[in-house]
Amino acid sequence: MPKLKSNRAAKKRFRKTGTGKVRRSHAYKSHILTKKTTKRKRNLRKSALVHSANIRRVRRMLAG
Repeated sequence: MPKLKSNRAAKKRFRKTGTGKVRRSHAYKSHILTKKTTKRKRNLRKSALVHSANIRRVRRMLAG
């Protein structure tokens, strides 16, 4: 049986932390930034954790 391939799009968007959680970056940070407040843009820079409802799906895409 051939090796499983990891999802390349997911590999670029998510990364694992040391404890095994999955980190993601925020959306809405690429364009139309003039109407967004400085505080909002600053908070969008920070990374976030993948929600528990989606964690199994993301881990499966990364495994390969």
